[in-house]
Amino acid sequence: MATVNRPGTADGHACGIDTAMEVIGGRWKVLILWALHEYPSRRFGELRRLLPGITEKVLASHLREMEADGVVRRVSHDEVPPRVEYSLTEDGTRLNDALEPLAAWGRDRSTGPRLGEEPS
Repeated sequence: MATVNRPGTADGHACGIDTAMEVIGGRWKVLILWALHEYPSRRFGELRRLLPGITEKVLASHLREMEADGVVRRVSHDEVPPRVEYSLTEDGTRLNDALEPLAAWGRDRSTGPRLGEEPS
């Protein structure tokens, strides 16, 4: 299921961040983007192992939504047994690139002083 625009503005979005959050919202989608960036062209089981704690149902649902949103590509190979691989589309790669400053902020925050602490 693709993300659905919200009412209120002509295109249903208040700003670009609103649009992006519809695509990456949820606990696992950003981590799926990371996994497909670090380990391109992965099968479902490989992705599941890269994301400890995610259920098969949630992973399948998120992959379908991300495919519908155009950030993940699903390729089904005509083989026996069937083989399906997932990778990032160009938009998925651009989205991952846009998230890199947020990742850097998170890394800095996890190693830097906490709220109320004096910097060293």
